[in-house]
Amino acid sequence: MDKKLLDILACPLCKQPLIYKKDKKELICKFDKLAYPIRDEIPVMLEEQARRIESDEV
Repeated sequence: MDKKLLDILACPLCKQPLIYKKDKKELICKFDKLAYPIRDEIPVMLEEQARRIESDEV
């Protein structure tokens, strides 16, 4: 993932910063408890494509 891109990306729902999980290829929103997938180095920032996460996953 490009560092510059990570610096400007935010959760599309709450606009909070995202946490990059390199091992899972996901961007995590702590506030909404959603994990947005990264496919072919491109973040998929659609709520319907995100998965719900548990608090212990963050």
